[in-house]
Amino acid sequence: MSKKLFVGGLSWGTTEADLRGAFAEYGEITDVHVAVDRDTGRSRGFGFVTYADGDQADRAIDRLDGQTLDGRTLRVSAARERRPRD
Repeated sequence: MSKKLFVGGLSWGTTEADLRGAFAEYGEITDVHVAVDRDTGRSRGFGFVTYADGDQADRAIDRLDGQTLDGRTLRVSAARERRPRD
């Protein structure tokens, strides 16, 4: 079953391709998304990586949380469902 990861602490210059490259060695990735500000188009400093398999995602969390990418320390955890807005 697929599992989505939250990746915080991204550099403003980190692209979806960079993120995919950093996470690809831990399993099959089905989706990568870097959040961008809708007004400026600049990265908001976080993104999401979805793995096809939950065990692969757990391995990525164990190996990449606290590691450095593009000069920034990553915070990697299981993504939580978004709360509904009022």
